Amino acid sequence: MKPRFARFAAIDWSGAKGARHKGIAITLCEAGQATPRLLTPPDGVWSRTAVADWLIQTAGDVPTLYGFDFSFAPPFVARGSYLPGEAVPDTAPAFWAYVDWLCDDVDLGAGSLLEIAHRPHFYFGKADGVKARFMHNRRCEALYNAGGGGKASTVYDAIGAAQVAKASFAGMRLLHRVRDRVPVWPFDPVPSDGSLVVEIYTTIAARAAGRAKGRSKMRDLCALNTALSALGTDPHHGDPPDDHGADAIVAAAWMRAVADNERLWTPAALTPHIAATEGWTFGVI
Repeated sequence: MKPRFARFAAIDWSGAKGARHKGIAITLCEAGQATPRLLTPPDGVWSRTAVADWLIQTAGDVPTLYGFDFSFAPPFVARGSYLPGEAVPDTAPAFWAYVDWLCDDVDLGAGSLLEIAHRPHFYFGKADGVKARFMHNRRCEALYNAGGGGKASTVYDAIGAAQVAKASFAGMRLLHRVRDRVPVWPFDPVPSDGSLVVEIYTTIAARAAGRAKGRSKMRDLCALNTALSALGTDPHHGDPPDDHGADAIVAAAWMRAVADNERLWTPAALTPHIAATEGWTFGVI
């Protein structure tokens, strides 16, 4: 596959309540081996709306591959619905529009979907019953888990510090806002030119950079630079970033290293039905 992208952006995302989110970090790098750089957010801390605006404003500059670390859709294939028993759309882009219409939370938040509108579908704790009843996965997550990659989370698990559930549904609101300007893979095909948005899992990047299973977080400069070296990237100089920044730096370096690998764009298990309903995590094959 000939080089398609001239720039690579990795976004460590957050679904937290509020209008500014310390958990969001954006890194950017061009082709080559220079260290991905952390972008300075407006007013010191990113908002989700500012990320959407930034993406739309920069996508036309040069062909850029944008990677977001959240699930682009809930599981669908195994049960035939995102929210069984509820009248909701049955394709991902239509479901994004539904989430955006339903939620009036601040800054593209989606907590009200989980906590009020569709509360019975999400696990918040022991009062909800047996947790296993909520642990549904998409095909790509099941494939990743079965291959020994780890234990990818489900968007129905709303408990714990990671809050993958709120992050993912807030992310779907962003996808709805940007898709008319930038295609989103695999719901849209890889364009012949221009920019593209993909779902990433920063743990995949960390494992590719030599981090051991269960130790994907890099909390010091030595660990970060060892990972960057494994990806053929120059070391990070200066103060070490927080773990969100380190995740995004390594993810951007990994995206640059593997973006031209045709196998990652054509996983054998990715059918048209899965592409339309659940999507796929870039890097799972």
